[in-house]
Amino acid sequence: YIAIFIVAASLSLLVNGPPENYQAWKHLWATPLFNLATSLFIAALLLHAWVGIRDIVLDYIHPPALRFIVLSLLIGALLGCALWSARILIHVL
Repeated sequence: YIAIFIVAASLSLLVNGPPENYQAWKHLWATPLFNLATSLFIAALLLHAWVGIRDIVLDYIHPPALRFIVLSLLIGALLGCALWSARILIHVL
């Protein structure tokens, strides 16, 4: 999904050109379909980050207590990013 979103967004910008002013950008982001697609992109990106970093932590951090702490901090950081992104996207609507 990440690659599909990037290709679709890039093609859209190539065909339509970039928005020329703040109102055009705001209108683009306020479009429900674009907002939903962006939300799904962010969710897929955060899931991808979780899987990748989790695998690295599981491979290289061996003490269970330290592993738990690092994974907990990672979950907290990713949830923080998710909430921040959701706040931004909801604010645009």
